Amino acid sequence: MKSVQYNTKHKLLLVASLVIFCIIACQKSFLKPEPLSFYTPENSFKTPQSLKSVLANIQVSMRTEYFNYTAPMITEMIFSDEAVFGKTDGATPAQNMNLSITPDAQLKNGSYNMIGWYWDQSYIDIKDANTVISNIDQPKYRSENEKKAILGAAYFYRAYRYYFLCNQFGDVPWTGKQIEGPKLDFFSTKRDVILAKIKTDLESAVQWVPDQADKGDLTKGAVLQLLTQVNLALTDFDDAIQSASTLINGGVHRLMDHRFGSDKSDPSKNVTWDLHRPENKALGENTEALMLVIDRYNTVGNFSGGTNMMYAHGAFWSGANIKTPNGNTGTSRNNGIEFDQSTQYGRGVAQCRGTWYSTHEIWANDPGDYRHAPGNWVTMEELVYNNPALKGKDPYYGKNLQLYSDQGALLCSDTIRCWYDWPHYKFYIPDPERLIWQGGHSDWYVYRLAETYLARAEAYFWKGDLVNAAADINKVRIRANAQPIDPADVNIGTILDERARELYFEEHRKSEMTRIAFILAKTGKPAYNGKTYKLDNFSEQNFWYDRIMEKTDFYNKGVKTNYGNEYKMSPYHVLWPVPASTLNANPNGVINQNKGYSGYDKNVPPLTEIKD
Repeated sequence: MKSVQYNTKHKLLLVASLVIFCIIACQKSFLKPEPLSFYTPENSFKTPQSLKSVLANIQVSMRTEYFNYTAPMITEMIFSDEAVFGKTDGATPAQNMNLSITPDAQLKNGSYNMIGWYWDQSYIDIKDANTVISNIDQPKYRSENEKKAILGAAYFYRAYRYYFLCNQFGDVPWTGKQIEGPKLDFFSTKRDVILAKIKTDLESAVQWVPDQADKGDLTKGAVLQLLTQVNLALTDFDDAIQSASTLINGGVHRLMDHRFGSDKSDPSKNVTWDLHRPENKALGENTEALMLVIDRYNTVGNFSGGTNMMYAHGAFWSGANIKTPNGNTGTSRNNGIEFDQSTQYGRGVAQCRGTWYSTHEIWANDPGDYRHAPGNWVTMEELVYNNPALKGKDPYYGKNLQLYSDQGALLCSDTIRCWYDWPHYKFYIPDPERLIWQGGHSDWYVYRLAETYLARAEAYFWKGDLVNAAADINKVRIRANAQPIDPADVNIGTILDERARELYFEEHRKSEMTRIAFILAKTGKPAYNGKTYKLDNFSEQNFWYDRIMEKTDFYNKGVKTNYGNEYKMSPYHVLWPVPASTLNANPNGVINQNKGYSGYDKNVPPLTEIKD
């Protein structure tokens, strides 16, 4: 198994390279650097490995997207129906979106949001992919297949970033080749034009990328999964069915419907638990994994400090906000005490707090579902009053937590941050580097075959084939010991529900909801809520916003944090603001701003063709 590493020499090259949208004060001497002090494409990309090292940089950024308590993916989650920003001790996190999400606000800080990270890092990764594409003919290869595999990988990684940019920001600038000097004249390109281009690139890549490779490396399965998502976004539903079916029926991947891996002999566990054990994700027998980012304890190139998953997603159960019915501080995060809950549940800070919809509503009618079963799922009532100071003084010591006293008094003073349930099976990651666990090192799924089944189900739904749509959904549900769904019950809402059950913190939830909102606006098909939508007023009326208002228990109820922030959002947040710094650094062109944000009035018609 290969660990994800990158070559220091080529890291210097990429850091020194011009990053899109950045202004660099250059002199002529800078443009013609001395060979001993600067790496140029001519002297750096003479071997296949040198190009692969550039692609490894992109793999590192993909891992960064998921890891740490400030993980960029949390921003995708809090702009969806599944979660909100749960920390309640600050003034400016992404809670009141109307105030905090503006082009000139703090958009690249995990304590607020990471919208700016997605913009900047996407274009850094695109730059790296273009570097490989533009220099693909320089090395000598062992075979044409080796060359095409590297080119196919570069196409994939560029497409990966553009797919999400198109669903995060809409129309964005396209760049398809290496930029070798300052460029200050970018223009936005229409979303559908970019999607059509990356579809073509992925159709080439799928012919060149290998069926199987070391875990963490790119395979045909990942390319087909992304191609399916792009086909859906383009409303090419027949093509989406074809690309998904090629993957499902290809003989390489299948759903894991039996016990496997480290805990397979433990009768208290199940296949859902097995799928998400850190040590099981990259096993050869795990045929469900399509693409992983790799992170291992005590391994060169690992993510410093580990995933921090337990820290980011768990409730802040160890705070003084939880009292016993007698009014005493009920919990302690210390380890080595009689009821050590830190190594069982981790020290949570509620950076990403699930909504009632994702933690309760979607599970209400199916108690046998493994994904919400005791042991896999944590409820606050499972925790106990473990504060050692209570022993011998408070009869509630060692007893299960209560939200209310017998007299009806509320025992938790911050129910946003300190009282909610979460999927333990996903985020329980042993943490040998810390006494108080926060979530150690673990591989993480980028794509699993379960998502492919749900994507194909969606394509069948759009086609009106509810029988096949239900059959694909049921493949995932039956594996999870859930009751099958009837074809008559299939709609885009039930598909989103199943994705929420299966893919929490794996899928880019905001992006997929926005993609679906675009489909409804483009096709004019009625949604399950009885509404129809149009592209010409997309930022004023869209399914993304209506879905969140329907499902959330925050934005639609005027909920306020203890700090005083009120959870608010508007329909125009369906697309994120392009950072003002980007617009200002492009004086000779026009990068369009999304409607609802300052700068929109300076927009020009986006480009409708791609020339490079």
